[in-house]
Amino acid sequence: MAQVTLNRVKSHRFPNSVCEVVYEGLHYTTASGKQIPKRNRCQFSWYCDGKSDDPREGRLWTEAQDLAKHVFRYEEELLDITDGATFYHATYIDTPYWANTSKVTTSIDQHIFYRSAGNFNF
Repeated sequence: MAQVTLNRVKSHRFPNSVCEVVYEGLHYTTASGKQIPKRNRCQFSWYCDGKSDDPREGRLWTEAQDLAKHVFRYEEELLDITDGATFYHATYIDTPYWANTSKVTTSIDQHIFYRSAGNFNF
């Protein structure tokens, strides 16, 4: 998923930063002015699934932070195992509408990775 996010940042079709890519999608504003993503209306389901985005302290959170730092530090040297994918979905959900006009680049565990047909990602 990190590689898809980085591929989107590199693409002219998506926002120019990791945060903008992750937070892309419809939001509503609470009475206090806080921006909340509309459920199931964003780019990444884990961002707008209605669950808390506040991490729980512990070993897994520390490992996730270490991995993110590594990816940012060595981004240019990392092999893109998704072959330029800017989209993905889990195999246990119905195939999304956009998959029919996209090219499968690879499958990793329970996820299928895609880029736009004709490689118009960049």
